[in-house]
Amino acid sequence: MNSQPIVSLIQAQSYERSLLRTAIENLLQPWGGLRAFIKPGDRVLLKPNLLTGSRPDKECTTRAEVVYTVAQMVMDLGGKPFLGDSPAFGSAKGVAIANGYQPLISELNLPIVDFHGQRYQTVSEEFNHLLLCKEAIEADVVINLPKVKSHSQLTLTLGVKNLFGCVPGKMKAWWHMEAGKDLNRFAQMLVETARTINPDLTIIDGIIGHEGNGPSGGEPRQLGVLGAATNVFALDRAIVDILQVPPQSVPTIAAQARLGLCADISEIHFPLLHTTALQVDDWKLPDALVPIDFGMPRIIQSTFKHLYIRWIQEPMRAYTNAVGK
Repeated sequence: MNSQPIVSLIQAQSYERSLLRTAIENLLQPWGGLRAFIKPGDRVLLKPNLLTGSRPDKECTTRAEVVYTVAQMVMDLGGKPFLGDSPAFGSAKGVAIANGYQPLISELNLPIVDFHGQRYQTVSEEFNHLLLCKEAIEADVVINLPKVKSHSQLTLTLGVKNLFGCVPGKMKAWWHMEAGKDLNRFAQMLVETARTINPDLTIIDGIIGHEGNGPSGGEPRQLGVLGAATNVFALDRAIVDILQVPPQSVPTIAAQARLGLCADISEIHFPLLHTTALQVDDWKLPDALVPIDFGMPRIIQSTFKHLYIRWIQEPMRAYTNAVGK
């Protein structure tokens, strides 16, 4: 039996539902399909990238069609999917609706939850004071649904970084302040978070990515890739190879290498396409990297912005939409 982590990669160019369903079914064939992960009655957390509702046409978030398709497949197997995230600004539901999720929420009656924190034992004692969301830890199955994006602080944001969304609310901003002065330590914290959440499956949305000054200030880029793995570290390493970004320039990849978590492409088994069949040589990275540490003034400003969007802007938008119907 092959002990290497498996990364499944395919070409995919469309978010049209029937084509996407076929693509994801093909993507998961190396494991025998999604049924390898889901039992009837399982509570299944779908964790997309719900960064922001402010740029819905710039591919800053995981596409609703990807979440819809996976949720539908989970339901077909008797699972009970629910969607959750902890956006930097606003609520998970507010950001999801701003990015076109309302039809899938309504059609599938898909619950959306905001994450709540609790302390859980991590692999590394250094990060045992990290609060993680009980919704992810207590789910029967966690399916991580990140987006391929450039990132102005971490070069790229992929599967590992997406799981930072399992740190609830403004705790993320406090971690930027607590660990952000040491980029290597911050990246290790992200890796340890991912290792603790330990998603059962990661499916990365790279049909259209977000390049340049991400995670939200860049532009859409047709990439034509879907990837899946049970090992999120192997999947991230594969995507970095597709984008031909030096691995050591991506702090999370460097951190996972230091911890012995899939440092090299040679450690990965590719049952479908190899990264070399999907490589691009002109992926745009940020113009310049910005500091990752947050000072106290930025923490306070960020907190007030979050509260304004969550408790004033989102309710006003919902009221306006309701009145306009």
